[in-house]
Amino acid sequence: MTVYDETTDGLLTSWLPFRALTGAEPGALPLYCLPHAGGSASAFRLWQRELPGIAVQPVQPPGRESRHKEPPYLRMEPLVSDLADAVLADVDLSAAGHRYALYGHSLGAIVAFELVREIRRRGGPQPVHLFVSGSDAPHVTYEGGPPVREMTRAQVVALLRKLGGTPEWLLADPGALEMILPAVQADFTVKETYRYTDEPPLAVPITAMPSGADPRVAPAKVAAWRDQTADEFALHPFDGGHFAVFEQAARTRGIVAEALRPWV
Repeated sequence: MTVYDETTDGLLTSWLPFRALTGAEPGALPLYCLPHAGGSASAFRLWQRELPGIAVQPVQPPGRESRHKEPPYLRMEPLVSDLADAVLADVDLSAAGHRYALYGHSLGAIVAFELVREIRRRGGPQPVHLFVSGSDAPHVTYEGGPPVREMTRAQVVALLRKLGGTPEWLLADPGALEMILPAVQADFTVKETYRYTDEPPLAVPITAMPSGADPRVAPAKVAAWRDQTADEFALHPFDGGHFAVFEQAARTRGIVAEALRPWV
């Protein structure tokens, strides 16, 4: 049992900045949502109050928004280890009986997957479901283009423009770029230096949501997520690009709600 003290409170406030604003009823199932490279907790903020029986908990990595003064992670292992501390503390305090689910988009999908494996190594409770979108399966790799961590500013801006999801006014504002690009390149460094290691498949159902016109993710490699679970696997293709699951948020939330129906 986690002792709720000032240290725990600070940990949860940092990682889960909207924790007290879910609008969910007591005992609602926590759904921890991990953003894309350069993304923040705000990517999932509008999902709160839209999933009855589910307490959407957007995750805030360091280096952006409320944590903009903190250095972002550059490697997967310390990121996942620290995040596991926060998630396990919150799950332990939850009224949902140690039940929870995870959603990760793009880089967040790989982080969520490695988070489950880290929690399993610690002997902690496994999630009731893992949702992934915008990402190849962890055991297959994206091999196109130069590493983002080595790109010039102009090249990174061009990539962000190609992927979509970043407002054009922000890409055209040098001051705003100074604030967001360090986190973007740090997050891509996490992804590009990540090395998958073999472990047994998860005993967790996985739902994958590929987008047909995603310029960085091959639908066939998204389907390979089925190899990472010994439980049920579901594939829900979307029309559109890298951020189709957000552009079609009502459909995405419907898929999540249906999969979690037995637990809420």
